Amino acid sequence: MCVKLIGIKKIPLIKEGDNLAEMIVNAADSEDIKICSEDILVVAETAVAKSEGTVVYLKSLEPSKLAVELSEKTGKDSNLVEFIINESAEIIKVGPDFIISETKHGFVCANAGVDESNVENGLATPIPVDPDKSANDLRKKIEDTTGKQVAVVISDTQGRAFREGAVGVAIGISGIESLWNRQGETDLYGRELQTTNIAVADELASAASIVMGQADEGIPVVIVRGVDYFKKLRNHHATIKPLIRPKKYDVFR
Repeated sequence: MCVKLIGIKKIPLIKEGDNLAEMIVNAADSEDIKICSEDILVVAETAVAKSEGTVVYLKSLEPSKLAVELSEKTGKDSNLVEFIINESAEIIKVGPDFIISETKHGFVCANAGVDESNVENGLATPIPVDPDKSANDLRKKIEDTTGKQVAVVISDTQGRAFREGAVGVAIGISGIESLWNRQGETDLYGRELQTTNIAVADELASAASIVMGQADEGIPVVIVRGVDYFKKLRNHHATIKPLIRPKKYDVFR
């Protein structure tokens, strides 16, 4: 198997109301990159947030008493903390420079996924309101424009419990399943797999982040080509929800 990671770089700075799907297709064409059937497009959540107009000017927020208290504990700007609180369903853990929370989507991550990178000073982006819908809208528009059958993953950069460093993770998906249950298949020695689930969407997001980068690379979209997930897991109604562990099974909280 040969898997290709193809970054699409010539995407102009994105503004609220921009047709992101059209911008992706036009940028790919300008780089002589042909979008093919069974391609999986991984799109940075910041690009989606900008096009959907959810970028927030932090100084426009009025810090609450809780925001001020958490600001003192974490060293974070109180306006930023207020934004994190607004995007959280539950504050889980507060440390010297972090706030772990559960977002309204059910994701448990640092700072509710609020991101100050790749936007102008004083601005921040939240996780899109409905990342699965965002992915689905993008997929349909790209398919309509190109005539190709594709899948779309919305990615974010997050840390992991008990591990240093950040990796790409999926927060929205359309076109293929986000989780692959391989229970009942056999390993190399013929033993039946009992509990093997593959976080397909996260694998794709993490692979794409190698090309996408975390700084000034300017590559908000990466095509993942050559994986066999597409044929095995094609589903127009797929969502990210199977990846979210139910709270009753969260033994670390």
